[in-house]
Amino acid sequence: MSSFDGKTYWIVGASEGLGRSLAQALSRQGAKLILSARNAARLAEICNTLPNARAVPFDVTDLKAVRRALAEVGDVDGLVYNAGAYEPMKSADWDTEAVLFMTDVNYLGALRVLGETVPGFVRAGQGDITLIGSLSGYRGLPAAVGYAASKAALVSLAETMRFDLAGTGVTVRIVNPGFIKTRLTEKNTFKMPMLMTPEDAADRVIRAMSRRRLRTDFPAPFSWVIRLLDYLPDWLIYRGK
Repeated sequence: MSSFDGKTYWIVGASEGLGRSLAQALSRQGAKLILSARNAARLAEICNTLPNARAVPFDVTDLKAVRRALAEVGDVDGLVYNAGAYEPMKSADWDTEAVLFMTDVNYLGALRVLGETVPGFVRAGQGDITLIGSLSGYRGLPAAVGYAASKAALVSLAETMRFDLAGTGVTVRIVNPGFIKTRLTEKNTFKMPMLMTPEDAADRVIRAMSRRRLRTDFPAPFSWVIRLLDYLPDWLIYRGK
């Protein structure tokens, strides 16, 4: 019996890519699932292939929709926030609406969902929260306006919550993957180091969720290189820039 067997997990951002593979992996571990995303048809398709899974579609950018969804979801043992938006963009090509949308989905959406779920976890004295960040959240990167900053905010949020929720019975973790082969990364025109399948990434997330560790970065050694950049002096990183 796994540590997920019989427990109920709410995956926000479950319609495709990592979220879909994570739902399948958790189902194999015996978990009951509530799957959310904007695309109701795709969620229904996934739920039809999994035992003990039901769909609660909603838009994370709409607070009223978040509150309606929470009322329908009810009590859960764990929450996985995987909703994400991405557009490769250089600062010179700034698209305000696209940047705001990325920020709204990747970070503000997490605030809406967490703001409605964390109080219930605290009252119950238990709860498990997994935020899906990105290695891009550790250092400002080229052509990542909107995306990298929103993921950096998510990393900071997880760190703050881990401090504040100590002793409440609520566990918070941040999982930062590298490149995963999805419809979002298909927008990239550059070579992506150590590109993973959604299934491989989902297995790594499951392993992270089975531990209480705050932070899990993968894949190594690519994650080590990214973290090293975070410690290099600015004069070296931005030399000639």
